[in-house]
Amino acid sequence: QENEIKFLTAEIERLKNFGCLGVSPSLEGLRDENAKLKYRLNFLRKSLQEERSKPVKSMININSYLQEIFGAAIQAAYPDLENPPLVVTPSQQPKFGDYQCNSAMGITQILLKTMEQKVSPREIAEKISKNIPANECIEKVEIAGPGFINVHLRKDFVSKQLSSLLVNGVQPPAIDQRKKVVVDFSSPNIAKEMHVGHLRSTIIGESMCRLFEFAGYDVLRLNHLGDWGTQFGMLIAHLQDKFPDYLTVSPPIGDLQAFYKESKRRFDTEEEFKKRAYQCVVLLQSKNPDFIKAWNLICDVSRKEFQKIYNCLDVTLIERGESYYQEMMKDIVQEFEDKGFVHVDDGRKVVFVPGFSVPLTIMKSDGGYTYDTSDLAALRQRLCEEKADIIIYVVDSGQSVHLQTVFAAGQMIGWYDPKVTRVTHAAFGVVLGEDKKKFKTRSGDAVRLTDLLEEGLKRAMDKLKDKERDKVLTEEELRAAQTSVAFGCIKYADLSHNRLNDYVFSFDKMLDDRGNTAAYLLYAFTRIRAIARLANIDEEMLQKAAREEVLILDHEKEWKLGKCILRFPEILQKILEDLLLHTLCDYLYELATTFTEFYDNCYCVEKDRQSGE
Repeated sequence: QENEIKFLTAEIERLKNFGCLGVSPSLEGLRDENAKLKYRLNFLRKSLQEERSKPVKSMININSYLQEIFGAAIQAAYPDLENPPLVVTPSQQPKFGDYQCNSAMGITQILLKTMEQKVSPREIAEKISKNIPANECIEKVEIAGPGFINVHLRKDFVSKQLSSLLVNGVQPPAIDQRKKVVVDFSSPNIAKEMHVGHLRSTIIGESMCRLFEFAGYDVLRLNHLGDWGTQFGMLIAHLQDKFPDYLTVSPPIGDLQAFYKESKRRFDTEEEFKKRAYQCVVLLQSKNPDFIKAWNLICDVSRKEFQKIYNCLDVTLIERGESYYQEMMKDIVQEFEDKGFVHVDDGRKVVFVPGFSVPLTIMKSDGGYTYDTSDLAALRQRLCEEKADIIIYVVDSGQSVHLQTVFAAGQMIGWYDPKVTRVTHAAFGVVLGEDKKKFKTRSGDAVRLTDLLEEGLKRAMDKLKDKERDKVLTEEELRAAQTSVAFGCIKYADLSHNRLNDYVFSFDKMLDDRGNTAAYLLYAFTRIRAIARLANIDEEMLQKAAREEVLILDHEKEWKLGKCILRFPEILQKILEDLLLHTLCDYLYELATTFTEFYDNCYCVEKDRQSGE
């Protein structure tokens, strides 16, 4: 009985996580009331069944659905096989059907190795096909070549899914539980301008946040600003000299970059200034109110500049810089010491992590902390206080070894289990100029992000005027088109390249309305909206038709477009797993070109020659 009560209690907790219950009743006093627990459990199971039997409003992932079907068929055909390979992919050519199951070849290998049975893949494919359970989506299957199973979808199934999509809107497939996702991205340094190197982290990070939010996750967007450290000593010392009344009169620091360069020059050349800068660091770290005010003034100037860029790119972030973790660092050192992981090396406290040759330095010989300490503190806070299920660091590839070492240290000390919590580095390559070298100005400096965005606006306006849009749009409409095209093209050019590779930044390419560019997608989207406007059909009329009429997919281009639209949940699932957003761009480009084929072959709207209607 005792064991059964434990089991039922665990079962209730598990079912509670499905969100069917609201608040679970207290289990106090139920230890001897086995019947009550069973009654409760039955009630919960019934609730869960009712929840599952409600009409589904979200889109179906057809690939996952087919995997379930073929998984059951393989299980029925080969019940003794453990974890047989399950491979279902969209077909590359229409003559091979709509999807392919390519599991037979893998099963052949397993049967040969584990049971010493020599069976041809074609024979296995035939056995799988015979065991396909009854379902609503497969019209027929054909076995091709050495054992590929070509799957043809039923037209009425596709038609039904498209009608449901019109009625319910684009709803992503439901997730089992609403997990917490922390995304660390952008992360510029205070007192330095954002440059082209920050562009990729900002754009990719923002898009990842939108992706997880769209899929129904709880997302925390963090900007890990470089807002602490020895450089603030020289900045505060310079501020005291240049604006001695800074405590009462707000200093007019116009160009923070120039201010930083002046203080750095003095730090490198004036010994007295250097000593004062170090004293300022000590006073700042001891939380002296006057120095905290100076620090805040400098941070505020930077924040305002960063925010202008975030506004342009439509980016939302919560600031949580290195300073946020200062108070936690002492505990980090203590925890690693208590667990026996700390070695003293020439006065420094270091931690060796298995599999990594360079140790983490968690305390310098002068007692100061390092980036390693603050990164460990940030990781621990996100895991233990934020209770994150997924943590994504959108940081350039150059930081890969450092981050992997930090993650491995977190596992070593027991903060998380990678089988339960996903901590990942979404690395990206550098931005190159058209000469295929690192993107820099003629003087060799990093390209300022504000200059880049300004140039984008200018180029977009030139392009719009070339197309004579200024003659048909109001000034307000033209300005809106300019920002959409400029910033849309800059973002899309980044996202449409595999983030792991370096990519060449070219305004000419990104503003070209041919090929996989934002300009082409905007053009295709505008065309679709124009058809709807010309046909004078609104959303309500479409939904009414979807409820009352059956969508007939007779023409091959209609059929192709219908299937392409329904692949969206598969793409979503893939990019949630591998975080490679260019897959979504490739899909959108395919969807736009498939629509264009459909538009060119099937009349959407026609004018009456007599009435002009």
